[in-house]
Amino acid sequence: MALGNLASRVLVAVIAAPLLLLAFYQDSHIPTFFIVFGASLIAMWELFAMMLEDKRDRVASLGFGALTVAAFYWMHPMSLPARAPWALLGDSRHLVLAFAVLGPGLYYLFRFGDMNTVARRMAATTFGIVYAGLLLITAAELKRDIGGTEGGHMIVFVLVVVWLGDTGAYFAGRFLGKSKLYEAVSPKKTWAGAFGGLGGSLVGGLLMKAFFLDGLSWVDVVLLALPGAALAQMGDLAESLIKRSTGVKDSGAILPGHGGILDRIDAVLYFAPWVYLYMQARAFVDAI
Repeated sequence: MALGNLASRVLVAVIAAPLLLLAFYQDSHIPTFFIVFGASLIAMWELFAMMLEDKRDRVASLGFGALTVAAFYWMHPMSLPARAPWALLGDSRHLVLAFAVLGPGLYYLFRFGDMNTVARRMAATTFGIVYAGLLLITAAELKRDIGGTEGGHMIVFVLVVVWLGDTGAYFAGRFLGKSKLYEAVSPKKTWAGAFGGLGGSLVGGLLMKAFFLDGLSWVDVVLLALPGAALAQMGDLAESLIKRSTGVKDSGAILPGHGGILDRIDAVLYFAPWVYLYMQARAFVDAI
């Protein structure tokens, strides 16, 4: 890694980390929502830039994505005031998911443009909303549903597991990597890097448990970190597949030394929903 690139990465981390932690550890879940929502908007825009040639289609798709993601988050019983008429919206999130399909469908129906590409463009819009929008917003839902300091810990847990997984994969791949993991999609990734990533993610989860996550057992952490680390690596590969198929090296250039937002959160997109699902299942079992 070039010194200039490394310096850029360090500078971004030094500036971003305190701001993120400040938002995550507020008592209110609203600052976290705005951080994650903003990241989802940028990620969706980067994805639409890769998959949609017409800028008007990109703008319309981003509008549908913003409405869908915001409504999905706020039309949840834990986001709404527990009084009428707001409480009546608490069971309506299935309508939001329907809008992710109906909105783009109606847009392309009345502005189909090139008939030969309309099916692909419609599919790209709905995919982008779900992939870069709804998957990511589950990270903000962790903060909202768990609440307070513990909710902040869980978001940091997601980021630490992903970050140390990337670090473990990098060093294991660099010094031990020989056999390619999935050369057709990501030529530089190796089996050694994959196992190093699993080890790094597990270490990150165990460190978070040792110092912060008193509410989770060691078994919980292992069950969160190892399957989640595997999903995170698949998320990385999935984004590589998208970029390779569209002839793009980086999803964007908004973060010096890091590429685009989507390049930074591709693993989180697959990991955060797993953590959210596990915590929901755990709460259900505890309540029985």
